[in-house]
Amino acid sequence: MDTVLSMSPETIERRETVRKFMEQYIYPNEHVLARQEEGAGEAEALIKDLQQRTKAMGYWAPHLPREAGGMGVGFLSYAYMNEIIGRSAYAPRAFGAQAPDSGNAEILHQFGTPELKERFMKPLVNGDVRSCFSMTEPAVSGADPTGLETTAVRDGDEWVINGRKWFSSGAIGAAFAIVMAKTDPDAEPHRRFSMIVVPTDAPGFKIARRVEVWGDPHANHPEIHYDNARVPVTNLLGPQGGGFRIAQRRLGPGRIHHCMRALGQAQRAFDLMCQRALSRVAFGGPLADKQTVQNWIADSFAGIQAARLLTMQAAKKIDEGDEARLEVSLIKFFVVNVTCEVIDRAIQVHGAMGVTSDTPLQAMYKSARILRIADGPDEVHRMVVARRALREYRNGGTWDFGAY
Repeated sequence: MDTVLSMSPETIERRETVRKFMEQYIYPNEHVLARQEEGAGEAEALIKDLQQRTKAMGYWAPHLPREAGGMGVGFLSYAYMNEIIGRSAYAPRAFGAQAPDSGNAEILHQFGTPELKERFMKPLVNGDVRSCFSMTEPAVSGADPTGLETTAVRDGDEWVINGRKWFSSGAIGAAFAIVMAKTDPDAEPHRRFSMIVVPTDAPGFKIARRVEVWGDPHANHPEIHYDNARVPVTNLLGPQGGGFRIAQRRLGPGRIHHCMRALGQAQRAFDLMCQRALSRVAFGGPLADKQTVQNWIADSFAGIQAARLLTMQAAKKIDEGDEARLEVSLIKFFVVNVTCEVIDRAIQVHGAMGVTSDTPLQAMYKSARILRIADGPDEVHRMVVARRALREYRNGGTWDFGAY
């Protein structure tokens, strides 16, 4: 595990550069950046200015290789950077690495035709447009996507798409969606679906309603109706029937990105909790002297460090060309639960202030809690880990944690 934690001098320098950028430009402006989804002109102008700054620094799109317009630092190095970037929900867009655009750019780079890359990936990577990923459906359990009902039927040189999607995050204001649709209904379940790029100005694409999340009327996770939406057959991403394979290539690394950003949130909450414990006086002394608060700090410290080790191990395997499916499932439920617990303790130490907008904690908690459902609920990822371990015992062996 020591090799996982050993950062190169270049990675250390990048993290320090990102840390200084966050302190100078992101944290002091979060109150402005928070208004992006409201369409506030000041917020949009600020984010464009920050994007120009990161481009000038050479820190744009750290998740992508150089040939795709990114930094080309490798997955593990980016994971270490993302730990700092993730401390603010508004920083990823400043670095051109926000979800869902980052994942869409990755699969367009890997599976897109030259035409799709030129038309959709290039402006997306440059930050000229935004996109969404349209997979989840209101009538189907997201835990079992083999039941997705949206269809794409070929009609001459076009796909005709019909269905209902929701939680297509970022769809309002997006230039295009990448849609998972059933193209081969008679194939085996995991070969029935394909991914198709659909411009949001295509006939039949309609944002039906904005879905409020945690009571936020500006949340950008809308319901989309595809009513005979037509796009050229050349908008197919990758091979027909390859939707699940592409989704796995997108969601595996994406889940590690989520976990690293979640760890950034946990570490920021830890900072706030410790600072508050030292400054807040109650019952004759600072909260830091109370045993319960000390227990919360110790448990949070242990949880964050354990979560970091697991996440870096998964990132290292991805960097080595392994899909790391077991490791990704493990961190997906473990890291996010640690983050929720740490933020919850920080809120408790802050008392009533913790649930107000005077601190970022309440927004951080809502974001972290969503991750226990997004990209596969906790229960599915626990099932993956348990089944993998039990397989060894069914075959007469045991689980060798040293070899793992």
